[in-house]
Amino acid sequence: MTRPSENDGKAAAADRPDRSRGRRADTTRYFKKLRRRLRLGLLAAFSLPVIALAVYFHFQFDPTLRETGKLHLASLAESQKNTVDLFLQERVTNVFSLFHGTEFTVDPSRQQMDRYLRGLRQTSDAFIDVGFCDSSGVQIGYAGPHPRLHGKDYSREKWFVSVMRSETSYYVSDIYLGFRNQPHFTIAVKQRIDGNLYVMRATLDPDKFYAFLRNISRGESVDSALVNQVGQYQVVAPGRGALLGKSEYMPPDGERSGVEEIEANGESVLVAYVWLSETPWVLMVRQPLGIAYAEIYDARTVMIASTAAIMAILGLLVWLMADRLLKRAQLAAESREELRSELIHASKLASVGELAAGIAHEINNPLAVIVATTGVIRDQFDPDFKLEWTPETVCESLDNIDTAVFRAKGITQTLLKFSRKSPTQLVLGNLNQILDEVVGGLKEQEFQVSNIELVRDYDPDLPDVLVDRDQMGQVFLNLINNAGDAIEESGTITLSTRHDDSSVRATVSDTGQGMTPEVMEQAFLPFYTSKEVGKGTGLGLSVSSSIVESVGGRIEIQSAPGAGSSFTVVLPIH
Repeated sequence: MTRPSENDGKAAAADRPDRSRGRRADTTRYFKKLRRRLRLGLLAAFSLPVIALAVYFHFQFDPTLRETGKLHLASLAESQKNTVDLFLQERVTNVFSLFHGTEFTVDPSRQQMDRYLRGLRQTSDAFIDVGFCDSSGVQIGYAGPHPRLHGKDYSREKWFVSVMRSETSYYVSDIYLGFRNQPHFTIAVKQRIDGNLYVMRATLDPDKFYAFLRNISRGESVDSALVNQVGQYQVVAPGRGALLGKSEYMPPDGERSGVEEIEANGESVLVAYVWLSETPWVLMVRQPLGIAYAEIYDARTVMIASTAAIMAILGLLVWLMADRLLKRAQLAAESREELRSELIHASKLASVGELAAGIAHEINNPLAVIVATTGVIRDQFDPDFKLEWTPETVCESLDNIDTAVFRAKGITQTLLKFSRKSPTQLVLGNLNQILDEVVGGLKEQEFQVSNIELVRDYDPDLPDVLVDRDQMGQVFLNLINNAGDAIEESGTITLSTRHDDSSVRATVSDTGQGMTPEVMEQAFLPFYTSKEVGKGTGLGLSVSSSIVESVGGRIEIQSAPGAGSSFTVVLPIH
């Protein structure tokens, strides 16, 4: 039997820690994979029912909420329809009451017609004029802005024919141009007097009617319009269409009211329609789906947020449970390697001791060389030793000292590498956001207490620039603090941003005491300050200028005594 050599024993001892580390690494990888699979499994087991429940409620309540939005718009349309019908009924009553006035005659004078018009306009400013026609259709009385209409023959006009043939005593016409060539509509009422039919008619302004329609729908975020039977707008918002223009939508035939989703001008809208009672017009109330179904979207947002919160809580519980279970299992598996770990630990302690001894040795060696060499030099200069020396021998001794010093220096430089300052971190940033971060919170409150108004005048399309956010924030803080110090009692600090094709500009302006040309020339000099002793170091503007110049920018100053100051940071667009 061959006896193992000493070198074989050392190799086997060195191999055992390696095998131990390998087994522990395998155990760690195994439990890492098991932890990931267990987490995913538990998360799926807990989250899938929650997701399924959220999907069920979404599809269950979405139609109901949509129907609620439609019912709300239909109710609003019905309410507006009743109001419009009442408005028209009142105007008909106003015109009809002219027949029953105490001064009514079948041959009215101009002054009498003027009084009629004034009375109508007192009830509604929508009235334009008023006329009185005999049974042949000739207008024998008139008051209004078109005196040439007096004596006009309306016998062939649609409104006159319609009111004469109507079973009722009144008629409301569509919007038309007529003799005056201006959009208007007519309310005509008839009355039999001494066996003859007479017609009192009044015209109304569509714009005033639209103002009335807009007023009754104020605050509802809807757009209302009136359309006749052939699809022509009778009353419409200026941005939606033109009077007598064609409507992009008409309700289905035979339906007195209803609600539909349509596409109009590339926008999805909800339309509620209802036909009026007093005239064959349909009232259409439109509302964007985003507003009409706001409750749906709010409910969806709440549901999504609730689901996300539940899943986050479940995920945290799964994470903690998995960690707790697997840590116990991993500790049990690793206990079998405890004895081998003890041997590895002892080996590490020995290595640490050797490392400490080596570092001490590395430092002591050059120190010993330095001490010995300086002793030799002293002996050479001591007359008692009677040693011969030359400049060359002294320089050789000094070279030995230099070598030892550089050797020790190399050891210390290795340690200094860990304490070196990290370089500037340049990232794309928005100066509007950086300014808001600087003045937000306590700084803005501080200005309020000091009776200083802070005004923001930002360019909303300001492009990002390459800056170190922390350093640029320090620049703006210095400029804003200086602006606050320049205001003695009360004033205004304005933060404004602008940009052109090559640069962005951020300006801090104040209404303070301003600066003389001499002060402006020295503003960026280190340690120069115009503040009282103890209130400034004189480094703020100097450091700020260095930071801005390091990214290719500059700081511009505009100031005059008593007129305030403006500091503008100009940065290039990269």
